[in-house]
Amino acid sequence: MAKKIRSTSLRDPETPDVDFAEKRQLVQVSDFSDKTFAGVARSGGIITLAIMAAVGIFLALRAQAALETQGWNFLTETAWTPENGKFGIAAVLFGTVTIAIIALFVSVPLGLGTALFISEVLPERIKGFAISLVDLMAAVPSVVFGIWGVFFLQANIIPISYWVSSTFGFIPFLAVTDGSGNPLTDPSAFTSSAVIAGFVVGLMVVPTQTSVMREAFSQTPLGEKEGALALGATRWGMIRAVVLPFGRGGIIGGTMLGLGRALGETIAVYMIISPIFEINPQILKSGTNSVSSLIALRYGEASDNGLSALMAAGLVLFLITLVINFTASSIVANSRSGAESN
Repeated sequence: MAKKIRSTSLRDPETPDVDFAEKRQLVQVSDFSDKTFAGVARSGGIITLAIMAAVGIFLALRAQAALETQGWNFLTETAWTPENGKFGIAAVLFGTVTIAIIALFVSVPLGLGTALFISEVLPERIKGFAISLVDLMAAVPSVVFGIWGVFFLQANIIPISYWVSSTFGFIPFLAVTDGSGNPLTDPSAFTSSAVIAGFVVGLMVVPTQTSVMREAFSQTPLGEKEGALALGATRWGMIRAVVLPFGRGGIIGGTMLGLGRALGETIAVYMIISPIFEINPQILKSGTNSVSSLIALRYGEASDNGLSALMAAGLVLFLITLVINFTASSIVANSRSGAESN
């Protein structure tokens, strides 16, 4: 005769039913070290924001006189004669953006390639050395890059600039012409150009971009990479299908952070360019300008009106750089590579 087995519950009948779908409320008890760390971190963030706000307020107050004099013409005027009441940053702002864009064309391929090489190709035993080497590049003073650009790069890039101008001169921004539109062949017409300054600044921002991109690539889930390889993908196929999409936010963020650095570079650009106060769309031709180099060039001899005008130029550069950096941080934080793991 078969025995009947009665199922029993191991739950205590006095225990009330619990909805396990509902998340439990965890109560965190902070000790002294946690409270100290939180206070120090919070204070550091508040102090940083306060300093940044103080810089902006200082520039705005010192630039008030110049902005009231010129108004919106400050952004459209090319001349720079504060003593005569005629000044603006249209020319220097155009040169600043031109140099920064050229720098990105140089730095982004180098930074992206270096980041992928370190994170996906190099063996683990030498990866740390390569990371330190790239980071040390960021510690090289700007004046060293400027000296290299003046005494080495400029002399060696003139033949290349001349060949590009003579071959692709039908493209307006690659032509080098005089006021009548006649091509220039004298070597002095190709020195101190936006291309030379942009190339030097591009090498200076490579470490920043490489660091951000490499950190994003290193967070790629190992399971997804191994899954792509197990399905027959080559290393490049895995990088293209998994690593690059995952690190898209890091690529964009690193590029924009490098742009912010390129916009504000001073000494290297100041040493290379030949300052002019007119819009020069020919990037291979001698003569350009930037906001930071303008401030470095005119600060020591500026009158009260000139100093206020320089502060106004610095305020514009400060706001542009601030917007770019905050945008880059937001992109990195909202990307998959910058999100927290669950």
